[in-house]
Amino acid sequence: MFIEVNLYTKSWIERNNHELESWQQDAYLDFSSMLLNEKKPYPCVPGKQGFVGDMLRFGFVKDITCKESAIHIANLLKEYGPISRETGMYASLVILSDSRDLERNRTSVEEYEEIFWTLLSDIHKVDEAPWPEGIPKDPHHTAWEFCFNGEPYFAFCATPAHTSRKSRHSPYFLLAFQPRWVFDQINASTTLGQKLKKVIRKRLVDYDEMEAHPSLMWYGQEENYEWKQYFLRDDDTTPSQCPFMRMKNKLKSIRH
Repeated sequence: MFIEVNLYTKSWIERNNHELESWQQDAYLDFSSMLLNEKKPYPCVPGKQGFVGDMLRFGFVKDITCKESAIHIANLLKEYGPISRETGMYASLVILSDSRDLERNRTSVEEYEEIFWTLLSDIHKVDEAPWPEGIPKDPHHTAWEFCFNGEPYFAFCATPAHTSRKSRHSPYFLLAFQPRWVFDQINASTTLGQKLKKVIRKRLVDYDEMEAHPSLMWYGQEENYEWKQYFLRDDDTTPSQCPFMRMKNKLKSIRH
């Protein structure tokens, strides 16, 4: 099956909005409004700066529940990885999906969680590149990160079902991949990173009107596990084991 792969910039979308499907226009407008809302500042400062500075790249996926969606996203990542460093210091690939049918069917946060981890596992299955050296393959290692085509990424998911944790709410299913190198200058060991952490944490509490999820920590920090931050539930619970590893092991057992 042929899947057209298009990476869009903010500037292109805003000049050529009429070329997008109506749901794509709506999804982008919702995303833009969320990041540019001055009355209720979005917690992720680098994300907002990346958007304003035209550093983000966008992709649209029609239906995240069909098998071809993982191949579509994998192709987007293949296109994005080699150019990501040219886009700016706050780079990210933002993927928006037409999830209106899922919303009409009252898809729950837990069901979206299953969709998210299935997607990530299916994307991994079609990755032809070797796992990068220096990144552990076990998600239960503090230095693990999701990787594709040799590039480590922090994955982020927001859904229409999230209501309590507003920072994880999006009218359209949202999946973002932020290259790990983005955090080289904004981690716990840098002055900028320490300042950003305080600002982001305060904004997060104000935005969500609740305490930050206990899984939110820094990469490499003791007891931090990146997979726990990819998909946050509306409450403070977290799966006891990484669903990505569970799905990988299930696949191995089927093959053997």
